[in-house]
Amino acid sequence: MRAHLISHLVRRFLAVVLAGASLCVVVAPQALSNEIPAIVSRQRAEKKTFTDAEIMDGFFKTAFGAEFHLAGRVDRIRKYDAPVRIFIDGNRPDRKGQLARVVADIGKRVQHLDIAMADSSAAANVVVKLVRDRDLYRTITASYGADRAREIRTSLDPQCLSGFRKNEQFEIEHSDVILTVDNGDFIFLDCAYEELLQSLGPINDTSSVPWTMFNDDVQMGFFDVYDQYILNILYHPSIKAGMTVQDVKAVIPQVLADVRAWVAKVNNLPE
Repeated sequence: MRAHLISHLVRRFLAVVLAGASLCVVVAPQALSNEIPAIVSRQRAEKKTFTDAEIMDGFFKTAFGAEFHLAGRVDRIRKYDAPVRIFIDGNRPDRKGQLARVVADIGKRVQHLDIAMADSSAAANVVVKLVRDRDLYRTITASYGADRAREIRTSLDPQCLSGFRKNEQFEIEHSDVILTVDNGDFIFLDCAYEELLQSLGPINDTSSVPWTMFNDDVQMGFFDVYDQYILNILYHPSIKAGMTVQDVKAVIPQVLADVRAWVAKVNNLPE
C-alpha cells in the first residue's frame, strides 16, 4: 500500500495516502453552481478545446505519482473496480443536498463510473463527514491518530480532507472524505469536486497543467471539461487498476477516441 499527501492552504485542499489509504479535499455546490458568481465567471472563461497531447499529459501527471509520497509505489493506476456508493454523515441538510448534486453531476459526466448515493454507511464504500471548521482537526485525529494529525496540520493546514484505501491489486476499496461546511459555497463546491474526484484515483497534483483542478493554483467549483477527460480515461474499461505507464500508453489512442466522443456529447461540444 502507499502513502501520499497533497496540501492546499486556505483555498487549497489536501490529498493524503497512508499505508493503503489516500486522502483528498473537496467541497460541494450550492444549487449546483449557477448562482455563485465565482463559478459562473470561471465557466464562461473555461477552455474546452484540447489536443490529444494536452489531455494525455494531464492524465499521466495526475493518475500516476503522488504530490507527497510517504510509502509504497506510486507508479500504477489506482481506481475503483466496483460501484461507488456514497454516504453523507452530518447534520447539514443544505450541504447534503449540494453534495448529492455533485455526485449526480459526476455520474452524468463519467461514462463508465457507477456512482450514486447510499442510504447508510454500511452500504457505502465512500463516507463523507461534514464538520465545522473548528472540528476539522479533532475529526482528523479521530480518524488517523494524533501523530499523523499533527503532521498533517504542521505541513499542510488543510481545510478539507479525503482519502482512499486500496488493495494489493491497486483497486480502491474504501474512501473517507472530511468536508468543512462553514467556509462559504464556493470553497465548499471547489473542495467537494476536487476531493471526490481525487478519492476516485487521480491523487497527484501538478503545477504544470493549468487547466486541471488537480493543480494547487487552480480553483474551479465545478466539473470542468479538462478533468472530465481525465476521469473518463481513468474509468474507461480498457484502463485497469495496477496498469503501468507503458500499459496505458499501449491502449490510450483508442481510449481517447472513445472519451472524446463522450465528453463532446455530454457537454454539447463539436467532435
